[in-house]
Amino acid sequence: MAEKNTADIGFEKEIWDAACVLRGNMDASEYKNVILGLIFLKYISDSFDEKYQELREEGAGFEEDRDEYEAENIFYVPAGARWNDIAEVAHQPEIGKIIDQAMTAIESENKKLKGILPKNFAREELDKRRLGEVVDLFTNIKMADGTDEKDLLGRTYEYCLRNFAEQEGKNAGQFYTPSCVVRTLVEILQPFNGRVYDPCCGAGGMFVQSAAFIRNHQGNINHISVYGQESNPTTWKMAKMNLAIRGIDCNLGEIPEDTFLNDQHPNMRADYILANPPFNLTPWGADKLKEDIRWKYGTPPASNANFAWIQHMIWHLAPEGRLGLVLANGSLSSMQGGEGKIRENIVKADLIDCIISMPPQLFYTTQIPVCLWIINKKKSNPGKTLFIDAKNMGVMVTRKLRELTSGEDGDIAKIANTYKAYTKGTLENRQGYCAVVSMDDILKQDCILTPGRYVGYEEKEEDGEAFGEKMSRLTSELSILFAKSHELEDEIRRKLGAIGYEI
Repeated sequence: MAEKNTADIGFEKEIWDAACVLRGNMDASEYKNVILGLIFLKYISDSFDEKYQELREEGAGFEEDRDEYEAENIFYVPAGARWNDIAEVAHQPEIGKIIDQAMTAIESENKKLKGILPKNFAREELDKRRLGEVVDLFTNIKMADGTDEKDLLGRTYEYCLRNFAEQEGKNAGQFYTPSCVVRTLVEILQPFNGRVYDPCCGAGGMFVQSAAFIRNHQGNINHISVYGQESNPTTWKMAKMNLAIRGIDCNLGEIPEDTFLNDQHPNMRADYILANPPFNLTPWGADKLKEDIRWKYGTPPASNANFAWIQHMIWHLAPEGRLGLVLANGSLSSMQGGEGKIRENIVKADLIDCIISMPPQLFYTTQIPVCLWIINKKKSNPGKTLFIDAKNMGVMVTRKLRELTSGEDGDIAKIANTYKAYTKGTLENRQGYCAVVSMDDILKQDCILTPGRYVGYEEKEEDGEAFGEKMSRLTSELSILFAKSHELEDEIRRKLGAIGYEI
């Protein structure tokens, strides 16, 4: 059976079920902040308590010294705001107010968290009895042997983000990119060292998966520097909490701000860029940026920001940098507003390393078919581009949602290994799946980058049955089906006649 990409048992589901009970009359966007805020509070309190006990055992009296915690990138949690303090009063009517006060106290002790934490637990519509029950759940975490509690809380944060995305539908695109899509980009780019940037970072999923990749490959997370930007204030705060809960130090700008109009990292050149910008965004501020220095390959149309995002990211790439981004399939072939000319200029600059068409139904937020662009300023195969048609991959995990499978033989590994073989020069074209194409051949196709144009259709295996025999068999089967349909039609007529209806 294909390996699933999301945890859906145990504590994660228990917390999600509690979130659903706690919701009451609140919208998903509101109670999302309640649950995610509690996960964050439990995480930083546990991290603090672990270091606190260690310092206490040393006996030097440094357990309340803030510098001891800051030196190890641990948030200092003041007395009264620690989880044990909250757990003791979980069933008091004032529990909401107490949690709000704890959040305020933690912010006042940690400059990085100033203005970030949710402080809306005292609101009337939040059932305080149920809130206390959720606090109890966190207090009484039961884990299997070998399970790290902090890792479990991180997984729970991701699990809840995923489920809130499903609940919120279209609006979820502001904060959530499906994990399997992110991991595909990460496995291709392999961001081991250097600066990692996402100009539309949502809840920080690209950074989380980059860090997970490094850990899974025995690398050092301190060898990457994380830069990001997000315009939605609530999502920006969510990203800061999500990264903090994973121990990832980050620079997401001083404030939540529009990337095009107020770039928070104007001089930064990234070694890796991973992004899922808003699809076909309009308006995006084109009228204020007509002569912008970032539009090296052509001025993007006001009606669609796709090629503004691409050029913004290319502008921020280091001389040997690589970027991977998710875009709507229209970006591969659109000729409107000068997009075709911009795409042609990027092709002629020999920046496009790989194009991947993805399967449908990967996103909660849209049914628009999507693709991955891999752009490389120092390609291993100059003058060539790899095209991968992955639109038939994945498994349906719900009636509406598909995921790419993980594991050594899964879809994500297959795509990443195909790209790796291409960079090594050992890849053989496979009809209907992948093809390495010269720039000249792309130019002959008017720089349309749809993979199907280059990989062709998958060859069907012959079943060995002669054509005449096959037709005889199929027509015989069809005749039987026709006869059966007539029998059912007569039966329906009889049933309707029996109750006084004739057709």
